[in-house]
Amino acid sequence: MRVGILGGGQLGRMLALAAAPLGVRVRFLDPDAACPAGEVGELQVGAYDDERTLAEFVRGVDVVTYEFENVPARAAEWLATRVPVYPPVGALAAAQDRLAEKACFASLGIQTAPHQKVDDEDELHAAIVAVGMPCILKTRRFGYDGKGQWVIRSDADAARAWAEASEGRAGGKYALILEGFVQFERELSMLGVRGNDGECRFYPPVQNTHEKGILSRSVAPAPGVSDEQRSAMEQATGRVLERLNYVGVLAVEYFDLGGGRFVANEMAPRVHNSGHWTIEGSECSQFENHMRAVAGMPLGSTECRGYSVMLNVIGGEPDVRGLLAMRGVHVHMYGKTARAGRKQGHVTVCGESAADVGTRASRASEKLKYC
Repeated sequence: MRVGILGGGQLGRMLALAAAPLGVRVRFLDPDAACPAGEVGELQVGAYDDERTLAEFVRGVDVVTYEFENVPARAAEWLATRVPVYPPVGALAAAQDRLAEKACFASLGIQTAPHQKVDDEDELHAAIVAVGMPCILKTRRFGYDGKGQWVIRSDADAARAWAEASEGRAGGKYALILEGFVQFERELSMLGVRGNDGECRFYPPVQNTHEKGILSRSVAPAPGVSDEQRSAMEQATGRVLERLNYVGVLAVEYFDLGGGRFVANEMAPRVHNSGHWTIEGSECSQFENHMRAVAGMPLGSTECRGYSVMLNVIGGEPDVRGLLAMRGVHVHMYGKTARAGRKQGHVTVCGESAADVGTRASRASEKLKYC
């Protein structure tokens, strides 16, 4: 079995590491010859939208998956006429456009933040009136890690947001969405996996903390989530998996409103940063389960092995030796050139006590303070 993976970033790298023990070989397609995944699997360097490159990439491949959601839809569609592509192209299309994404949630009875589409400046002003301030203007496509987002608290903010969002676009138009602020207590994420036989399994809800729009910390399982809320989030995520005829791992981010109430924020049709803790902290990691699903293998257990805290390494090299000297600490570096705001790796702290893991995670984070 050979799986083709579109994208050669750190997620692809970890997919390949999970695939090897299963006897699954991988081939990556990425435009960057120095991408992180090139160290752990066969790499073809080329453009995603070049048909000759795609034809070479898919030769001898049994199934194709992807490690980031901004894969050109045309490339996925072209490949899908030749081999199975999982998650399916429809799931990719739904997740690539925030407006389509919210329409999908709404059609399944899953509440979201109030929102309006924005195609021109007049629509922006009308949307602000409808949604109210404060609000946030977002690109409908290609935004991640806080990029492509502008908080609006005043008319001056609105003017500045529009100018920045529409810069360089013909006619000053840009595909945007305006979302109202949601008063929430915390962000939770739910990772589900669906096999090609329709079986679904779910990891426990995870509590996420961000800094400057980038995920910095995930706690698993999230503290204080009732059985009823967990069940409701699993059911909501399961409806998305079923609607999209999904195969693979799907991440859905939720805003926890308190009292067991939540709204969906966004989804990612791939393995997700908030699930990195599963490598050491779960019976079967999100990466292995994704590869099992797309390869048509039985899914693995999503049960926790105690408690975990995942810390992202952002912008620089951590004190690896110091981290490795700590009990229950696992270091994953991605082989990337250091750059401000760039995810260089992650650290997972595991143990049998939530309090003990939290204490050791705080000590481990001190080794990252200069990153």
